[in-house]
Amino acid sequence: MTHLQAGLSPETLEKARLELNENPDTLHQDIQEVRDMVITRPDIGFLRTDDAFILRFLRARKFHHFEAFRLLAQYFEYRQQNLDMFKSFKATDPGIKQALKDGFPGGLANLDHYGRKILVLFAANWDQSRYTLVDILRAILLSLEAMIEDPELQVNGFVLIIDWSNFTFKQASKLTPSMLRLAIEGLQDSFPARFGGIHFVNQPWYIHALYTVIRPFLKEKTRKRIFLHGNNLNSLHQLIHPEILPSEFGGMLPPYDMGTWARTLLDHEYDDDSEYNVDSYSMPVKEVEKELSPKSMKRSQSVVDPTVLKRVDKNEEENMQPLLSLD
Repeated sequence: MTHLQAGLSPETLEKARLELNENPDTLHQDIQEVRDMVITRPDIGFLRTDDAFILRFLRARKFHHFEAFRLLAQYFEYRQQNLDMFKSFKATDPGIKQALKDGFPGGLANLDHYGRKILVLFAANWDQSRYTLVDILRAILLSLEAMIEDPELQVNGFVLIIDWSNFTFKQASKLTPSMLRLAIEGLQDSFPARFGGIHFVNQPWYIHALYTVIRPFLKEKTRKRIFLHGNNLNSLHQLIHPEILPSEFGGMLPPYDMGTWARTLLDHEYDDDSEYNVDSYSMPVKEVEKELSPKSMKRSQSVVDPTVLKRVDKNEEENMQPLLSLD
């Protein structure tokens, strides 16, 4: 075991070997091979290329060198293309702070039976008058940056549960294809995290309609890991044990405290509320749409047409069967 693996338990070391092809004898060589590819992309500013940083990209791509490098390049390219998103990229930024305090995201205290961190989002908590969807995305990315420092989570990964209870049609109409595309690019294509499952619960019919819009942008591997449970929490419990879930998800624990993760990041500044004008943010959603590449905009340049949503059978949610494979 090298010093780069010092933070891993014996069980996780074995998992990294078997599932990720991580070999302590070739670890430094693997890292160097990825680092040597940096010169092939002079158009990108690689701000970090240290061993520990590159290692998380190798783990995210099961030590396939080229795939790990491509993810590393996309990580920095995404930040170059969306510079305003990463200005004041800290927990005390007013927009990020407000999103964090409303539970975007939340994190459960217990890991699942695979050692994965369980992230939770309660969609209806979004207060459109106080912060933007971009702020929520920034808060999620900032949180992942903090969590991915843990080598155990680099290997074991994350699970995401999104509760759509009481999420209104009006709120859903703000989820433009362009905004959703930006989120997918930031989370699926440009971040070194392993997501073992994304679970939708209590989703209304119009969220299912939105899912059909973004589905073409998702990798096949990601599609297989999205589970539409509707109101069937029993199917959720087949994949995540109710003993570690809060009562909102039919679990045995008390209701989730939305400020738990925010207090971890903000510490003593959690209660220091400063005024934040949502309209003053330098990159509102409309500007995000302009920032997207022409290729992206060609596929997703308009708001979801409500007439399309209305054509979706409102009872379809009741007929949706959750997927039951975590391939």
